[in-house]
Amino acid sequence: MKNPTSTPARATDGRMTLRDWLAKLGPGLITGAADDDPSGIATYSQAGAQFGLNLLWSMAFTYPLMVGIQVVSARIGRVTGKGLAGNIRMHYPRWLLYLIVGSLMVANTINIAADVSAMGDALALLIGGPTHVYAAAFGVVSLVLQIFIPYSRYVRILKWLTLGLLAYVATVFVIHISWWDVASAMVRPRFEWNAATITTLVAVFGTTISPYLFFWQASQEVEELEADPHALPLKDAPNQARASFLRIKIDTYFGMGFSNLVAFFIMLTTAMTLSLHGVTDIETSAQAASALRPIAGEFAFLLFAAGIIGTGLLAVPVLAGSAAYAMAGAFNWKKGLEHKPAMAKRFYSIIAVSTLVGVALCFAPIDPIKALYWSAVINGVISVPIMAVMMLMATRTDVMGRFVVTRRLKWLGWLATGVMAVAVVAMFVTLA
Repeated sequence: MKNPTSTPARATDGRMTLRDWLAKLGPGLITGAADDDPSGIATYSQAGAQFGLNLLWSMAFTYPLMVGIQVVSARIGRVTGKGLAGNIRMHYPRWLLYLIVGSLMVANTINIAADVSAMGDALALLIGGPTHVYAAAFGVVSLVLQIFIPYSRYVRILKWLTLGLLAYVATVFVIHISWWDVASAMVRPRFEWNAATITTLVAVFGTTISPYLFFWQASQEVEELEADPHALPLKDAPNQARASFLRIKIDTYFGMGFSNLVAFFIMLTTAMTLSLHGVTDIETSAQAASALRPIAGEFAFLLFAAGIIGTGLLAVPVLAGSAAYAMAGAFNWKKGLEHKPAMAKRFYSIIAVSTLVGVALCFAPIDPIKALYWSAVINGVISVPIMAVMMLMATRTDVMGRFVVTRRLKWLGWLATGVMAVAVVAMFVTLA
């Protein structure tokens, strides 16, 4: 029986040590870092190459929106002890649940295909060799790690993989940057409101605020809860709320900040190199890395290409895992990366199917750019109803008990939902 009054050990004088602060980073950090997957890198690279510095402001604009909606998803998981799909199953019609989960499964699988393909291309750029074989190897390695390593150990691997994103921070410091121009573009961007601008902004919004991130962070809060013998859902242990909400806040603010900072640097790197040299059409992250080589030099190329592999190794398990959590929650299956495969066969089977189908798509005669585009379309469309349902759940006392979200968080979450709704409408208008 868990003891709801127990608390983790801290420094004997009551002060928070560096180790204490680092221990607070988990679901939010990994969720934020996974947002900068190879597909996202391609989107940010295209934004920088096509529009130069003029879309950098979007990273500052989306940051509070990301924080708001991810904090809501984390709170739902921590308060109820269930993931998003489990809560939707309990409180909303089954047709809505199945539509959301089915769409998420399709979008995530296509995204996995795009990511492992980009990783294979990046490794081939670095050492040569068959890209498809590399892509398959990355997919299999990711699958094996998820299946055979318990969550308490696996989460440490994911935390270390977030360091791969620092390659994009380092890239900025090996090229020339006019920081005055950067500051000026952040305050007074120059661009035309046309179809190309709107489409790119929609892609950026859809990349930074993605449905799989909501499902993953809520589910990881449940994993953290079940891994801690002293923790209970906050509905059952309200005395744990203050410490839990503080941890979620720190974790999510830092994780989303890290995510947007890396995206900012990717956009900045391509703006100050590719855009200035007339390279404005970037369709894949590997193409961005390759285009950097003659312009920014070998070291910048190596950093950019290595970062694709590092972030892909982080993102693929998050994509496959969020699909499995959603399916397991929808059908009330036993789930969790802490369980051995024999104890949660259907949960792990979804991870295996989504990963292996994603790998198989790399060998199919499918245009990866079009596949990624339709994945973004699906993500953009389903994000709005998912966010709306999340916000409704977060304000219901029968779901959250006494821990319904605060007025400030409610406004921020609904603002994020409204922005995504406008983005989706704008996307369809530009397609017409």
